[in-house]
Parts: sequence; structure tokens; C-alpha cells
Amino acid sequence: MTRYILKRLGQSALVVMLTVSTVFVLIRMAPGDPAAAFAAPNASSEDLAAIRTELGLDGSILSQYLTFLGQLFTGDMGTSYSFRAPAFDVVLDRVPYTLTLASASVLLTALIALPLGIWMASRADTARETGANIATVAAQSMPEFWSGIMLLTVFSVLVPVLPSSGFTTWAGLVLPAVTVALLQIALISRLVRREMVGNLNSHYLTVARAHGFGERRLIWGYALSNSIIPVITALGTRFAAMLNGVVVVEVVFSWPGVGSLVVRALETRDYPLIQATVLVTAALAVLVQLLIDLLYPLLDPRVRLGKATAR
Repeated sequence: MTRYILKRLGQSALVVMLTVSTVFVLIRMAPGDPAAAFAAPNASSEDLAAIRTELGLDGSILSQYLTFLGQLFTGDMGTSYSFRAPAFDVVLDRVPYTLTLASASVLLTALIALPLGIWMASRADTARETGANIATVAAQSMPEFWSGIMLLTVFSVLVPVLPSSGFTTWAGLVLPAVTVALLQIALISRLVRREMVGNLNSHYLTVARAHGFGERRLIWGYALSNSIIPVITALGTRFAAMLNGVVVVEVVFSWPGVGSLVVRALETRDYPLIQATVLVTAALAVLVQLLIDLLYPLLDPRVRLGKATAR
């Protein structure tokens, strides 16, 4: 186990470095000049050159990259152009908000999608299951910005019971979390339904029914345990994606998370802030994937990490 964890940590560090390095090069190759964003409207070429020198953008991409690596290994991601503060600290201030929104959305998804998927599987090929399928496909087809605006209109304007923006109280978490969870519930419930249908029709459950086991025990104790690994993988993958910021939802609800920070950083071409955001979110994403892998043997004893095991 220790050897496997060390190997995965090494792979994760390599993935994060490649991701940050790729972003470093791409944002500098993109059209636009950060100096122009901070210069006066009628700034001369000499003024722009002075700003580039101040921002450390007057050298080649290679020299800038070597400087960036030197700062990175000392824990310095540079100073944000727009916030005039250490970029790493600016990102870390936003991470708790993104973690809160992502955790609430995944928890809500699990609480609704698991029972819904099991209910659909136990009623496969019936009219009620067809109706539930139509509802999940509809939820899966709705863009998040539209869902968010509709929820905001109903519960903050027509029936003003919830805050429309920000995170001053826990009530402000409800609408953004529901908006993010709607799509995830549709995806995960359909996945649970697909996995459960195969297990509910398996021979071992037929034998268990013949021995008098109750249907509730068979569904929750046996069929679900043999269907849970793909579901956990999907939930973990979605959670890792949310850590990169649910940009549309954060903009709609003025949520002070990483997603809205990325939008601002891109608008102002704030290179240090973009790089710090990518580093933090990539590290969190690979950490989540590692934790998911470590959960597999606990959920299914047949799984052995680092070994090919036939299921």
C-alpha cells in the first residue's frame, strides 16, 4: 500500500507540473498584452515597456518559465497584478468557498441520486420508470445558467425566501448547490439505475431470493455494494471537476469561489493568478482521485491496489 501511494503521489506531482507548465506557455502565446490592461488609455510604447519590465514580462518565455520554476519551488507564485497581493494567498482565500459549494452539491447528489437510481432499477421497463427517465433526461439537458436563473427568479424574486447572491449566511448556499446538483443527480441516478439493473437480475440474487432473503436486504446489502464502485468513481470525478470552479453558477449567484476568480484573472490577463489557480485546483483534483482509488479496497475486498484483479 505504501509503495502504491508513493507511486501515485509521484505521478500526481508530474501531472500537476505538466498542467501548470502547459497553462504557463498557452496564456503567454494567447493574443493580448497584460501591460495594456494596466496602462493608461493613451500610454506610449515606453510606458508599456516599463510596465512589462515591472511585471517581469520583458524576457523570453523560456527565461520567464525558469524564473517561475525557481519561485514555484520556494512556494512563491508571484504577485497578482489585479489584487496586488501574493497570488497563492488570493487563491487560497477562495478555495473554502469552492470546497463548500462542491461538497454540498455532491452530498445533495448522493442523497437523491442513489435512492432515485435504485427506485428506477427496481421498476425497470415500467411506466413509472419511463417517466423518471424522461425527468432525468430533461434535467440533464438544462444548461446550468438557465437552471440557476429560473431558481433565482422563483425563490429570490417571485417568492423571496432565499438570498439571490453571495454567501453571507448558509441560506445563500441553497440555490447554487441545487443548481449544480440538478445535472449531477440526472447523471448519477441513470448510472445507478444501469448498474443496479444488471445486479438485480444476477444469479446470486435469484439464489438469495430462493433462500428467503428480503428484497430490501438484497437491494441495499448486496446489489448496491456490487454496483457502488462505478458510482463512487463518477461522484469523485464530478467533485474533482467542481473544484476547478463551477464558473457559470458562481457568476450567476456572485459566489466568491475559484471559478469567478478565474474569470477575473482571464479578463485582466493576470498571469500569476491564473497559474496559482491552476496549481491549487489541479493538486486538489489529483488528491481527490487518489483518495477514490484508496477507497476501492474498502468498498470491495476483491480489489487489490497495484494489481490486476479480475472482477
